[in-house]
Amino acid sequence: MPVVLPDADTRWRCSRCGNLTRFDVVRSSRVREFWHLDLAGEAVVEETEVVTESVETVSCRWCGADGDAIEVVLRPSAGGPTDDPTGV
Repeated sequence: MPVVLPDADTRWRCSRCGNLTRFDVVRSSRVREFWHLDLAGEAVVEETEVVTESVETVSCRWCGADGDAIEVVLRPSAGGPTDDPTGV
């Protein structure tokens, strides 16, 4: 099942414990980078472009819930909850 990502008006919430602020996210990225190597062979990454990215899983850092327990809710500025019930 695809992970729904929050946007400017939404955020994640754990429906099991109410956590709004701490999540473990597993994601895959494919990037294109420009590496500048000096004459000694030391590399410095000067540019990074994300070619593709996908979030595979999101789980609650506090209770470990994942999958359907992680829901997308409105941010306070869009009419959602204003406090984190976990007290964090």
